[in-house]
Amino acid sequence: MSGFGPPVKKKLKAEINVVPLIDVMLVLLIVFMIAAPMMTQGIKVELPQAASEPVESKDDEPITVSVKADGSYYIDLGGDPEQARPLAEIKAIVSKVLAEKPNTLVFVQGDKKVEYGVVVTLMGELKLAGAPSVGLITEPPR
Repeated sequence: MSGFGPPVKKKLKAEINVVPLIDVMLVLLIVFMIAAPMMTQGIKVELPQAASEPVESKDDEPITVSVKADGSYYIDLGGDPEQARPLAEIKAIVSKVLAEKPNTLVFVQGDKKVEYGVVVTLMGELKLAGAPSVGLITEPPR
């Protein structure tokens, strides 16, 4: 006798519909994927290409020292890196930052047209300033 008798009450579902949340999350993911490369700051240099693994990021913002093709030095501490500085001043700044935050990563971003000796001199000065290791920024091969 199915279909006859008193009507059966349906239980209410107490579930959240996650489909709209997934849609919003995917849209945000796409927006950040497009916007992230545009948020890169720094000095415009032509980086050499090399196959390498990315460095493990730490909590502290890294220090990036750039060398343009003309041999001028720039330091990026999250402020305005567009001012050329002498090597002695960059060494003093890096030394002060590393005295306060010794785990800060130090990177060198050298133009591919700059002489090898200029980059080696910069790396040596950064080591003397207290940098435990100095990383080189390169572009992946195309």
